[in-house]
Formats: sequence, structure tokens, C-alpha cells
Amino acid sequence: MGRPCSSSRFVSSSLNLRRFALAALVWWCVLAASLQAATAQRNAPPGQVKVRVGVILNLTSSIGQRRKVGIEMAVEDYYAGHPGSRTRVALRFRDSGGQVVGAASAAVDLIKNEQVQAIIGPATSAEAGFVAYLANSTHVPVLSSSATSPELSPAQTPFFVRTAANDSFQAAPVAAVLATFRWHAAVIVYEDSPYGSGILPALADALLGVGARIMERTAVPADADDDRIDAVLNRFMAMPTRVFIVHMNRFVAPRFFLRARNAGMMSDDYAWIVTDGVGSVVDALSPDEISAMEGVISLRPYVQMTDEVRNFSARFRARLRRVSPSADVYAQDPTVLMLWSYDTAWAIATAAEAAGVSSPAFQTPQQSSALTDLGRLGVSATGATLLKAVHETTFHGLSGNFTLVDGQLQPPAYEVVNIIGKGARPVGFWTPEAGISQALDANAARGLKPSVIWPGDGMSPPKGWVVSANGQKLRVAVPVKGGFKQFVNVARDATTGAHNITGYCIEVFDAVMSKMPYPVSYEYVPIPDSSDSYDRFVSLLPEQKADIIVGDVTITASRMANVDFSMPFTDSGWSMVVAVRTETSTSMWIFLQPLTTSLWLASLAFFCFTGFVVWAIEHRINPEFRGTPWQQFGLIFYFAFSTLVFSHKEKLESNLSRFVVIIWVFVVLILTSSYTASLTSMLTVQKLQPTVTDVRELQRSGAYIGYQDGSFIKDSLRKIGFDEARMRNFSTAEGYAEALSKGPANGGVAAVFDEIPYLKLFLSQYCDGYAMVGPVYKTDGFGFVFPLGSPLTPDVSRAVLTLAEGEEMAQIEEKWFGEPSACPSQGGSAAVGSSNLSFRSFGGLFLVTGVVSGLMLLIYLATFVYRERGEVRTVEEGGSGSSSVRRLRAWLRHFDQKDLKCPTFKTWNEESVREGSQTRRWVDDTVRNGRGGANSAVPAASDEEAIGMSPFSISAGSEMINAGSSPASEIGTSFEQRMQDAPHSAEMTLSGDA
Repeated sequence: MGRPCSSSRFVSSSLNLRRFALAALVWWCVLAASLQAATAQRNAPPGQVKVRVGVILNLTSSIGQRRKVGIEMAVEDYYAGHPGSRTRVALRFRDSGGQVVGAASAAVDLIKNEQVQAIIGPATSAEAGFVAYLANSTHVPVLSSSATSPELSPAQTPFFVRTAANDSFQAAPVAAVLATFRWHAAVIVYEDSPYGSGILPALADALLGVGARIMERTAVPADADDDRIDAVLNRFMAMPTRVFIVHMNRFVAPRFFLRARNAGMMSDDYAWIVTDGVGSVVDALSPDEISAMEGVISLRPYVQMTDEVRNFSARFRARLRRVSPSADVYAQDPTVLMLWSYDTAWAIATAAEAAGVSSPAFQTPQQSSALTDLGRLGVSATGATLLKAVHETTFHGLSGNFTLVDGQLQPPAYEVVNIIGKGARPVGFWTPEAGISQALDANAARGLKPSVIWPGDGMSPPKGWVVSANGQKLRVAVPVKGGFKQFVNVARDATTGAHNITGYCIEVFDAVMSKMPYPVSYEYVPIPDSSDSYDRFVSLLPEQKADIIVGDVTITASRMANVDFSMPFTDSGWSMVVAVRTETSTSMWIFLQPLTTSLWLASLAFFCFTGFVVWAIEHRINPEFRGTPWQQFGLIFYFAFSTLVFSHKEKLESNLSRFVVIIWVFVVLILTSSYTASLTSMLTVQKLQPTVTDVRELQRSGAYIGYQDGSFIKDSLRKIGFDEARMRNFSTAEGYAEALSKGPANGGVAAVFDEIPYLKLFLSQYCDGYAMVGPVYKTDGFGFVFPLGSPLTPDVSRAVLTLAEGEEMAQIEEKWFGEPSACPSQGGSAAVGSSNLSFRSFGGLFLVTGVVSGLMLLIYLATFVYRERGEVRTVEEGGSGSSSVRRLRAWLRHFDQKDLKCPTFKTWNEESVREGSQTRRWVDDTVRNGRGGANSAVPAASDEEAIGMSPFSISAGSEMINAGSSPASEIGTSFEQRMQDAPHSAEMTLSGDA
């Protein structure tokens, strides 16, 4: 038993010894710092200028006492490190008592009596407001490290300098937290003061940027009692939103969360986000206050824990114990606000040294009875210089880099903390570049750490809202329709009296709810007479008579001003349906309709081109392609167009032309077959033509038109120019059919306007005799209706898209509306007549025949030039024109001559040589008989003239003598060519005849 007691005493003695050593070390550090400051003061250069700086704090509070200690230490540390400074800051402290009037009085006293050249403070934004305008008129720079409200703008009061982070900087990280957890709605609770309300504009913009909506903004007075706070919390509990953003200072926020815990709002499903008004001083809160905030997410400016910060923290605590033994010392002392106060005093000392401020620094105006007490304060002569030096001051302070931009400090990052246990635990960081991340590293994971503890000790993030705040089923209102019950049908069971609600919209909504990521409890509530006006039906949600509306409700801009819609689940737009009439085309020019104009012209061009190619290849070797120019020109067209009926009789001699004709005949076969089929269809098939095709035609004729009862279509028709007196409302598809069948002349209507889903349903029931025509006016289709800002809307929209991407939506549509292709006339005009054939349909065929014909022509011309290059001689001297023109003429004349080397003409030539005078006599007789006949008007030519004529002339004469007799022409031409090539043979033959 004695040994344990000895051991306990030994442990206790060791602990006491360690505590004593630690205390001694702290006291040694404080003593060393004091000695260093005293030494620096003794070693100050003679003639050192004092710069009087006023400090306005709430010295009755513990925070004010801490700031006073930090500011004094900053000045001492600066001059300890800069013993040769020519200036020295002399601090003049004043107590504001935490009151705006006290702060104003202290500022006037410092400027008037102390003639300070700069002021540090006041502590709050409300106190700093008046002091900032006072500084602006007296040119005394005011530096505040705690007045963070955006309502205090250095742009409006240039002599006000904010050496802290503007509260508006917190708006982006707060919105980023909401975006991380996909919260789309939040309630803002703020302190009713300049500090609390200043953040609202920036916060609203930031939330809008991430798609979050502010459901309510509620101000809580700083002196609100428990009953006032309870009333606010009870109103929040009745709302479905469960995400709350709180912007309050450390005195108001703890009381608010204590009442929230008593109301049961610090439990599951709730999410609380608090700005740095709490996060920066959470360690100064009591254990009960921290317990009330357990699970809250808060922000605080991030400060890196360097060796300088640790050293200052140890010295700060030791000095605080010495100056104020009764003050509480926290584990995280000093806070970020204390570090900002330290850096502010350091910046004043640095700027005073850089500006070289000299005394006297304050010039009071001459005494005048017209001046007020504030007017007698005058203007500081050194204020502008000192302010400029402060703006240009940069250094690495305890809180980070001290750099002023537009008169205020720019924080590099925010730390996201989770209030849990006895304090705050870091769970992430926010930077302007990377947003929310788990660490200050470029490769850090996005989002917050998964170790976040939520209210109610939950580990999973709340969804941010509840389906029903009172726990009851959602009331889903459905319309009671008289027609088109395929969409919504409300039937009452005669036995039980219960409603049996079915239809396409109902089944789609049930399928969407089954795909929600959480269960939703709801019940359908039929609304009688709702189909009379869907605008009144939608107004049930703003009147809080229903929670959701499901039915054939169209999304329109006017309705979206009061309610929210999900994504549409049907086709969009509205159009008109009209009756159709049967007709058969009887136009006298119908034979031109099967082909378009472009195809007619293209066919004509290729006919001519193909005929020309065949003539060019066959002209020198085939006597059937020779004759007078007009005969040859006619032959080109005749041969090509005779291929239409395959009646071409000309014998082709060249394989090139044969190949061209083979391809062309194939093209003509397809073209004529298509033309015949299309023309037959136009002549024999009946077409259903709509009685009306244009909306303007309806407006000009003043015919009656129809629309569905209770629909927005009536207002839309009136907007586009229809007379309301010429409109008739219907509620069923049967009414549509009857009115259209009668027509406007018999008490019916010329057209019925409705939305696309209704028209498709009507046409699926009435396939024959009706068609949907005209323009489609755009709308967004049918959607499910929710109250404004309902958190259900985005989740339901995602579920609608998920359903539409699968096969289930198509199966539901088929169940209620039938097969999409069940009605052949559903697409509009039921005409099945053939459409015109266009050039595009035969473009490939024309391309093939064009390439083949062109290629064969090039091959022939290349071969002709190569073979006949030696036969063409230069024309005789004295000819007109250039050498190129003369040579071209020679080639053309040579091309016009017969090719005696070809088998056709070669055969005739050999027969003439063998037969001798018999052939000549037969030719002479033929020529003589042809010209000397009784019916001939041309005198007979002598033999010498016949022999001396050109080949083209002789051929032409033969053809004129005996039209249509090809052998005679061939004999005459062959004989002439033989006489030119072999004159000695001709002489022998003629002498024999003599």
C-alpha cells in the first residue's frame, strides 16, 4: 500500500516541477522583452519625433483588454527591432464602453485635445461609422481591424482603412459550402445591425451564382429576448427548408443557438453555417455555448502557425496574466482578430517612419463664431501623407502578408471548421482559385473532409429540407376533366366512395416519385371544376391549398411568376388540326410535275452532250453521221433523244461510242422508269388536302375556330389577332371531330387549336379526315407544379430526365396513346402521292455518264491528233489569220474529211479499184439519173465537176440526190477519195470509158 502512495507523490512532484519550469520560462521571456523595450527606449536617438496615435476600444470587455495588450506589444516589438527610428508612436487609449456615442466622443476628444495623427479602432462597425466620417473631414486616418461591415466603404470615406477582411469576402465560401452539398435553398438569419445587414447583397449574389435560393431573411436584434428568438425559430420549423446561414457576432449567436437547441432544431435534417463572427472566437465561448453549437459549420480567416506566431502567443498569454490576472486565457489565444490588431499597430509605426511625420502635426482653424465644435477640429497637416504611407506599407505580419487593396486587407484563404466537442476542428479550406478543398494543396481532394459531424451527431450530410414540415403527406392536387381523360381520369367507386385516379400524367408522376433518392409520402386530391381555368387551378399553390399539382398543366411564363415547374415530360408547342378533302390531280401540265425544273434541265443538257460525243467519235468513220451541217446537227439531237424509247437505228463503228451509249442507255432506263412510276402515282392515287393551311387565311376569312376549354390557348389566339367572338370552346375529342366535320358553313369550325399532346391523341382516335397543319407555336410542354423555391423541384426534374432516357416513358405513352405509327394519317396531310423527283436523286447517274462520255471523247481526240499529225500541212502562203488560226482551220478541215483507213471506207475503196469502169459508170448513172430526173430542179454537173468537188460537197450532193440512200453516198465519197489519193488510177479508168 505504501508504494502506490509514494509513486503518486513522485508523479505529483514531477508535474509541479514541470509547471514551475514552464512558468519560469514564460516569465523570463516577458522579462527579456521588457528589458529589450526599455533598452530600446534608452537608446532612442535624441530628437526622436513622437507620433500621437489614438486607440478607441471597449476596455470594459475582455476582448478590448486583449486588443490593448496586443497593440502595446506591437509598438514595443517594432521599436525593439528598429532602435534607430526617427519617429516613435505614442499611444493614447480611450474607452468607448461599447457604445456608438462613446466611440464618437472618444474620437472628438483624441482629435481636439490630444491632436492625434491617426486612430486605431473603434471595435464595431456601428461605432466606426461616425468616426470614419469624422476622420474624412479632419484628414485623420482611422485604421480598424474589426469593423468588417461592407457598409463601411473606404471608397466613400478615403481616410478609413480596414485592416481586416471585409465580410463580403465570406459570401463566396459560404455559397461554396452549399454547392458542395447540393443545397438549393437556405434561410439567412442575421444580426439587426450594420455588421449583420452589410453582408446580405454579396451573400445573395453568391448564392444565386451556385443556384441556391434565399427562402427568407430574418433579422434578430442584438438585444432580443428569448421570446423574440423563439418566435423566429418557430417560424423556421414550419418551413421545409433546413439549411440556415447565421451571421451574428459572438454575443448574439450563442444565445440564438441555445434557444435553437431548446426548440429541437440542433438535430437531424438541420444544417447550420455560421460566418467568422463565431468561428474566429469559438475558443472564447463557454462549454455550454459550444455544446449548443455542436455540428455547426463555421468559417474563419486562415492564419499559418509559424514560429513567430507561437512566440507571440506565449508572450501574449504571459503579459495578459500579468496585466489582468483575472482574465481568461484560452488555448487559441491570441485569435485572428488579435493578430490583425497587432499588425495594424505595426503598420502605423512603419508608415510613420516611412512618411517622416513631424510635429506639430495638427493645424486648428482660426477661431470663428460661425464654426461648430466639430468644425473647430480643423484638418491634420500630416494626415494625407500618413494615409498614403499606410496604403503603401507591406510586410509579412503575424496574420500573413499585410497588403492593402482599395483600402482594405485581402485575406488569402478561409478555414472551414466544424464545431464539435470543446472547440473547432478544421475540415477544409477555401481559396478563390481552388474553392473548397480538404487541404491547401493544388492536388488536395475537393470538398470537405468526410469526418464532419452534423447536428444530432449525424455523419451523413442533411439533404437540407424535409418533404413536409408537419410530417403529413403531401397534398397532390389533380384536375377533374370532362374530356381527354387519357391524361387524368378521376372516377369514384360507387361502393366505397373512394376516388380512383388514373391517366398518363398520374402514371408518369408515380414513376418519377419511385426514382427519387428518398421516399416521398403523398396523396392525390381531386379538384372539381379545375378544368374551367388552369390558371386558377395553379393558384392553389400560392394560396397553400395544395403542395403539388399533377396533371396536364402547361409550363408558361405567366404561371412561372407564381410557381415552379419541373422539367417537361411531354412534347412542347401548340398548333391546329383541320379537316381534309380528297382530290385527284387534273392539271393539263401534270406530265411536267414528276420531275423538278433542275432535273428537266439537267436531262436536256446530258441528252445534247451525249449526242455530241457520239457524233464526234463517229463523224470521220461512219457515213451515217455525215451530211450537210443541218443534217449532222439534227442527227446529234435525234440520236440522243431516240434512246428515250430505244429506237436509235444508226450503226456505231467505234468501241468508244458504243461504250458511251451503253452507259447512257442505262441512265435513260432508270430515268424513264422513275418518271413513269411517279406520273402514274400522280394520275391514279388520291391525295388528302387540308381545307386550311395558313393561319392568316383563317384570320382573313373570319371563320370560326375552336380551342380546348380552360386552356391558355384562348389568350394566345387573341394575342395573334383572332377575334374572341369567332372562337368556340370544346372539352372532348368527339367535340373536335363533330365541329370540324360540319365546317364553318354548317355551324362548325374551320380549325381547332390545341397543344401537341392533345392533337396527337385526337389524331390517334380519328385517323381519317383530319390533319395537323400550320406552324407550331412553342411552349414548354406539361410539367409538375411546385411552390416557389420548393427543394423538390430540382430532384423531381432530375428524376423526369432519368425516366425519359429509359424505356419506361415510351411504355407509358404506348399504354395510354397507342402505337406512334398506328395511324398513317397522323403526321399531317394524309396524301400518299409521289413527290417530285429532283436532280439530287439522279446526281450519281449523271456523274457516271458525264465522266464516261468526257473520258471517251478525250481518248478519241488524243488518238486522232496523234495519228493524223503527219497528214495536216501548213496552209498555203497568202492565207489570212495567224499561224495558230490557220493551223486550227487545217485541223478542222481534216477532221471533217472521211477516214479512208477505217474498215468502212476502206472496203468501198477496194471494191471501186477492182470493178474499175463499172463502178464509175454506176456512179455516173446514179448522179445523172438523180440530177436529170423529171422532179429534179438541179442541173446535172459534168463529170469533171463531180470529181473536183470537196468530200463534204460530194457527200452532200449524193444525199440530196438520193435522200436516205446511204450506199450511194458512200460509193460517191469513196470514189472521190480514191481519185484524189490515186490520180493515175483515175486516168486509166477514164480513158478506158472513152
